[in-house]
Amino acid sequence: MIIMIRIRQVKLNIEKDDKYSLIKAISKKIKINESEIKDISIVKKSLDARHKPDLYYVYEVDAIVNNEDKIISKNKSIDVIVAPNEEYVMPLKGNILLNKRPIIVGSGPAGLFCSYLLAKMGYKPIIIERGEKVEDRIKTVEKFFNDGILNKESNVQFGEGGAGTFSDGKLNTLTKDKFNRCKFVFEIFVECGANPEIIYDNMPHIGTDVLRVVVKNMREKIISMGGEFRYNSCLTDINLSDGKVNSIVINNNQVIDTDILVLAIGHSARDTFQMLYDNGIEMNAKPFAVGIRIEHPQKIINNSQYGENYNKNLKPASYKLTYKSSLGRGVYSFCMCPGGYVVNASSEEGMLAINGMSYYKRDSKNANSAIVVTVTPDDFGNHPLDGIKYQRELEKKAYELGNGFIPIQKLGDYYNDKVSTCIGSVEPIFKGKYNFANLNKLYPEYINKSLKEAIDNFGNKIKGFNDNDSIIAGVESRTSSPVRITRDEEYVSNILGIYPCGEGAGYAGGITTSAIDGVKVAEAIISKYNNEKN
Repeated sequence: MIIMIRIRQVKLNIEKDDKYSLIKAISKKIKINESEIKDISIVKKSLDARHKPDLYYVYEVDAIVNNEDKIISKNKSIDVIVAPNEEYVMPLKGNILLNKRPIIVGSGPAGLFCSYLLAKMGYKPIIIERGEKVEDRIKTVEKFFNDGILNKESNVQFGEGGAGTFSDGKLNTLTKDKFNRCKFVFEIFVECGANPEIIYDNMPHIGTDVLRVVVKNMREKIISMGGEFRYNSCLTDINLSDGKVNSIVINNNQVIDTDILVLAIGHSARDTFQMLYDNGIEMNAKPFAVGIRIEHPQKIINNSQYGENYNKNLKPASYKLTYKSSLGRGVYSFCMCPGGYVVNASSEEGMLAINGMSYYKRDSKNANSAIVVTVTPDDFGNHPLDGIKYQRELEKKAYELGNGFIPIQKLGDYYNDKVSTCIGSVEPIFKGKYNFANLNKLYPEYINKSLKEAIDNFGNKIKGFNDNDSIIAGVESRTSSPVRITRDEEYVSNILGIYPCGEGAGYAGGITTSAIDGVKVAEAIISKYNNEKN
């Protein structure tokens, strides 16, 4: 067996970022000749910009070398160790016979990865998706951006790939990964068309254009392993007996029998949450965040993060900002999109929500990010569905303020409580039409005050962040699910056979954590049930 050693904290000046220079730096760090390094594999790569203008990439690598034991003993440091085994291990099947095919509701990251693992283990899942397959969904969404005609079942929120399909496609997560599920997820993404750099990049992203290809290829893999997709199929009811699911109803008229129902429904399936609540599925209101999306020229973000004379080969810079307002509210940047677009992400008639989106190259002229304020049941009520009501009220106001289009305002006018009349130095880059409005009228005062304080504070961290010509837009209301569907340690709800899963169910936040939760739920099903008759 080949034993690899792991070497951490290998620094390279960004001007010399190539394999030869990396091997040279490794050999210097572990004090061997370059010829003794037989092969290397990058584990992690990040940018160190703490000492601008001197910028460095910091690598963690696995290497095949001669006399690895001698090298490790000679380099007694946490930076040189035997490379650990980080392979994902498939679960063993349980002993309860599963006679009916499992059903997964939703084909976002949670639903797709749950389906993938179940299909790989022979369970032949049926995937129910209320929206269209991704190829058709793209056309429908582009039509909405252009003419404003909303398809309530297939839009930025609903359809194959989930809401993340029309986002930046960020994959970074702080989740601990001792079972190597994250690595497994990234490897499947790469198999399905993502750039291999996502496996080691410290801030990986796929981009909305590449993610669409990945989703299509994942679907084809799942089908090849026995899975089945049914599009334009909305879950409208569930049938229960003796505290257990026994069938579901699709589009109010089609019944499908099942013993296993995975609810990977996404954070915007408001009608589905209501139906589940009416059927006695336990759920609770949970905190989330609301606010605005702010646009700046990407150049000012690059200048701040890299220095004014930065290497133009560097990727467009991002940021992550936090602040605690004088009212005690947490305010933070969310879903930051370098070189991106602000998009109309509405899913209900007469209401308007926005999101951010980037393509793989992140090559638009502007950066945008949500700046959001935390809200809790103390603000909107403790009934499980009160958070949805709060979101809807904001989205209805946003629709009315913008006369059906995205309401926007120059930051200086937001501070001065007046409607903007013209664009300044920052040109809005949007997917969907917009109108000038006074966003002070959109939010309660505790939101407006917290946002204004935070943006001023962020201007001290990124020069130009609080410039008067910066563009803000509303409403950013879909940061996370306002509901958590309760589940036990085996991932089962209060109804036997029903598995809440992913971001919509309240157990994830973003593409990667949703995908990982899908894997966890699939593991729970596989570990309990067996689909093979003796």
